[in-house]
Amino acid sequence: MRGYQFSKFLPNELPKGGFEEMLKLFTQLLNYTAGDAGEALAWMNELDKQYKFTNKDYGMGDFIEDLKEKGYISEENGETKITAKTEQTIRKSALEEIFGKLKKAGKGNHNSNISGIGEEKNADRREFSFGDSLDQIDMTASIHNAQINHGIGNFKLTERDLEVEEKDYKTLTSTVLMIDISHSMILYGEDRITPAKKTAMALAELIKTKYPKDTLDIVVFGNDAWPITIKDLPYLQVGPYHTNTFAGLELAADLLRRRKTHNKQIFMITDGKPTCLKENGRYYKNSVGLDRKVIGKTLNMAAQCKRLNIPITTFMIAKDPYLQQFVRQFTEINGGRAFYSSLNGLGEYIFEDYIKNRRRTVR
Repeated sequence: MRGYQFSKFLPNELPKGGFEEMLKLFTQLLNYTAGDAGEALAWMNELDKQYKFTNKDYGMGDFIEDLKEKGYISEENGETKITAKTEQTIRKSALEEIFGKLKKAGKGNHNSNISGIGEEKNADRREFSFGDSLDQIDMTASIHNAQINHGIGNFKLTERDLEVEEKDYKTLTSTVLMIDISHSMILYGEDRITPAKKTAMALAELIKTKYPKDTLDIVVFGNDAWPITIKDLPYLQVGPYHTNTFAGLELAADLLRRRKTHNKQIFMITDGKPTCLKENGRYYKNSVGLDRKVIGKTLNMAAQCKRLNIPITTFMIAKDPYLQQFVRQFTEINGGRAFYSSLNGLGEYIFEDYIKNRRRTVR
């Protein structure tokens, strides 16, 4: 009779020793400690005791000294802090983790859906016409056409033999990424803020390096909503907040109004329902069910975004049926999209959707 054979679990993510391997673990832990270098190093010490990834030639003390010498951490008033170099390393690590999965899966396409004089070739071919640039001519295909049309013995190349490669316009996109930082993002024993934060850092690094003309604004929302910078992302934490989705959407729409691009979009990561409004300096809160007043104002804001040609893509990381019903209604009113994603697939969903939306041009 066949059965199961159990063996000791050995985590794959733990380093095997050496600075580069240990740096990867350090940057991963920083995501969970909200950028607290001291806490991350304390965790590494505990992990080292259990899994023994240092050795007599290279210990934790050596690693900490290397972090200082290489500019990853600094001492300020007796407190260990990460540097700008570490912040960028965290973003690059997140980008490699998420975008690497997309490349392996063959997802994504960076072209627009409008043919003409552009910057990226596509698979379409056509005859040459007056005004086409010389670099668009496919010389191999054109010579092949000439041989078929006129024969090999009497070779000549005419205008009718020329074959042109179509090119796609590159579009510019302005994106606002909204992140829910209400208390429910860490409730029920599930850390939802870390995957959201990691995805935001990866998306920011992708745009800065691959699409530098695109813009990304990041908005966090709890009882209120406020913008944060890319530099703030590693330190982002959940607060004792309710969920003021209306304020987040209002701020996101205001930021996009100032952008001069045609393509504008909002990505919203949330795990709960709207439960809060701010009126005349006073907070109106109701966490019980779906409050008609809060939901009504939120849906009105979704409709306003539609009038401004700003689609909203909602990434709902909760599975409650009545919440999904609200998201469906919200999405229908806005004309956007909704994904009911797991925490593990959140980054891939957002990256694929971001790349796909760069193909669209709003007129």
